[in-house]
Amino acid sequence: MVDSKVETISRLAQWKIENFGPSTYKRSDPFKIGIWNWLLAVERNRQLLIRLFPEPSRVAKEHPPIARFVLRVSVIGTTRKHFTSETFDRIVRTSDDFFWPVDCNVMGRFIIDVEFMDLKIHPGNSEESSSIWPIDGVVYSIARQNTLNCISRMLDESIHADITINTADGTLRAHKAILASSSPVFQSMFVHNLREKESSTIEIEDMSQESCMALLKYLYGNIQPEEFWKHRLALLGAANKYDIANLKDSCEESLLEDINSTNVLGRLQEAWLYQLNKLKKGCLTYLFDFGKIYDVKDEINNFFRHADRDLMIDMFQEVLSVWKPS
Repeated sequence: MVDSKVETISRLAQWKIENFGPSTYKRSDPFKIGIWNWLLAVERNRQLLIRLFPEPSRVAKEHPPIARFVLRVSVIGTTRKHFTSETFDRIVRTSDDFFWPVDCNVMGRFIIDVEFMDLKIHPGNSEESSSIWPIDGVVYSIARQNTLNCISRMLDESIHADITINTADGTLRAHKAILASSSPVFQSMFVHNLREKESSTIEIEDMSQESCMALLKYLYGNIQPEEFWKHRLALLGAANKYDIANLKDSCEESLLEDINSTNVLGRLQEAWLYQLNKLKKGCLTYLFDFGKIYDVKDEINNFFRHADRDLMIDMFQEVLSVWKPS
């Protein structure tokens, strides 16, 4: 049934219930967030009870999730009413492990949102649990670890470094071969009789020393997930400037993973600036298909004053496609 389908984007799951009438219980179809398939269930007694739990499976049994999340119920009528939960952080194994009582008597149409802030695998008797998200991409698996260790030493200890990089607040040493093999822009600097070739110096004054070191660590294959996440926007700008396609793709995928109402307008602007079609589509879907435009109504006027005209047209077309008559 369509009524049972849960839509997902990034870390948000949304269940649109079109008709919650005489029945007192309804359960969704499974939807995937992280490594688990999840289920939502809603039942009515004196209050509306919402349950969230992983679908029974070997993965859920052997690796139960520790979930940090927020729930929201939006009642659709002449005016929208919203009920938002506190932030929950708990181990969830079965449908008995979590339920949220909502003090309202909902009939008809409403929407349940689940926004996951973090997911961890319960460690059992082993070491401390860690988040599944910053470490599940391709950022930290560029090459074999033993080769990366050698290349990492080249950067950290400036072994036979032959190029100086001047940043906004300091200098770094690197290797022409690594830079040239990673970027056609750098390669052009060293091949042609440009200033960089003669002086063995590159000016990257639009990046801080810390952000530029994160860029070098990416190119050398030993960036840590936390460094990548911290400097994503600076790395995106550098990837665009120096034509580093794989870094640009990694930044786009990463920025898609944690879209929320606080950052969605900024992400949309970045997507337009750097021509990131997947990120732009994800932001527009979040705002319009999932109805989160209501959450940014205070910020939207300022955004419109500074937004590019073509981006405004894209947003208007998205509104028409979502709100067209059925």
